[in-house]
Amino acid sequence: MGLTKKCSTLMITSALLVSYNASAASDAEVAFNKEVLECAAYYQIASDAIGKMNAPQMQAVGERLKKSGQDAVTIAKKYQSEAEVNSLLEQTIAKQEAQLPDNKNLGVLMRRYKEPCQSLLANPQQRMDYWIMATM
Repeated sequence: MGLTKKCSTLMITSALLVSYNASAASDAEVAFNKEVLECAAYYQIASDAIGKMNAPQMQAVGERLKKSGQDAVTIAKKYQSEAEVNSLLEQTIAKQEAQLPDNKNLGVLMRRYKEPCQSLLANPQQRMDYWIMATM
């Protein structure tokens, strides 16, 4: 096989791999962002609920939750447009609020999201790596 033919074959193979990796990364980004926005919604709902309480001792907790929600949105905007993030966040908030037995009891959401979201925000790249591998 001549050098030109080898180079052509290599370029085509490389192009196919890049194309495959781009679509896999896209699927990974969508799955990752879904989780990130679930966390953002959880943090926003929890922060709002604590803010509505007449409990000054909980104010610091509410502020931490609010900041975590903002951090999650910032991460999500790295992978999707602001309009997409805002739209998906609204949908996710509505879905999570519908799961609550009443708007005051956050236990359902806490059991589902507290630890996974803390872990995700502590090391988002580790979770993104998981999704890259899971969507290959």
